[in-house]
Amino acid sequence: MAIAERDATRRADAAGASEGRVKPGRGSRRKRLRRDAVLLALMVPGVAYFLLFHYGAMVGNVIAFKDYVPFDGLWASQWVGFSNFQRMFEDPDFWAAVVNTLWIALLQLVFFFPVPIALAMLLHSLTRDSVRRFVQSVAYLPHFLSWVIVVALFQQVLGETGALNSLLGDAHLHTVNIIGNPDAFKPLVVAQVIWKDCGWGTIIFLAALSQVDEQQYEAAAIDGAGPWRRFWHVTLPSMRPIIVLLLIMRLGDILSVGFEQMLLQRPSVGPEAAEIIDTFVYYKGIIGGDFGYAAAAGLFKGVVGAVLVYAANKVAHRLGEQGVYR
Repeated sequence: MAIAERDATRRADAAGASEGRVKPGRGSRRKRLRRDAVLLALMVPGVAYFLLFHYGAMVGNVIAFKDYVPFDGLWASQWVGFSNFQRMFEDPDFWAAVVNTLWIALLQLVFFFPVPIALAMLLHSLTRDSVRRFVQSVAYLPHFLSWVIVVALFQQVLGETGALNSLLGDAHLHTVNIIGNPDAFKPLVVAQVIWKDCGWGTIIFLAALSQVDEQQYEAAAIDGAGPWRRFWHVTLPSMRPIIVLLLIMRLGDILSVGFEQMLLQRPSVGPEAAEIIDTFVYYKGIIGGDFGYAAAAGLFKGVVGAVLVYAANKVAHRLGEQGVYR
């Protein structure tokens, strides 16, 4: 009997302890919710935006498989299956837009992606905070300008009647119309992106550099490591996870090379040089009214981006990096 009573007492104590553990957990969760109520409320507009305009809008991809007529509505329009995709794959204008998109994306990846990294290391090496803040402010400013203003500035400098040609004309030299030259358009686009967004891209790299222990640089210098070896063995390993993460995200968005930027300059160089997938979708869908065909092109772009993110993330895991997700 005594043994049975002791066992019953132990079971009761264990049950009470478990109840005691559960109740404080629920209470602490409610306390955290009350504590973070303001922050959660601030998250609501952003979450609602993504749910409504990103995830909710994915339902509209069904028109890629229909002969969509706005007056008939989404569900009453005729179902045509994969005929829009078949027509798209047989359209030489679509493949010309894909080639232009890939070329511009490749040039941006090769020439633009390293620039914020180099600028971040340059800013991190500045010893005077006042000089660093001034350079950061100047580098960040173009990001807040719209593409309308940026294109207008380049037009005023490099256009047919711009400042450069005015100087060349005053010097009785041959003038050049860089803005209207289709052969120079792709390098010009990359230069515009570098000027506009390289400063803004340094923020996350500066945050990564700020986490590096300065004693590691001092120890490397004491061991005789020069600037290049300190960069290779101290700076680069600390930035590598961020670089891989941003590179994967960039690959997922590689087919989005600047709709507004291209749309503004397309009339001056023609569709042969400036037509990309986004402008192709705009002119076929919004301007031409062929909504199902345009939706098929947009869905193709989204599927390619998703496949690239998945593949790049797998490669990052194989190389020992964390990637975007596990």
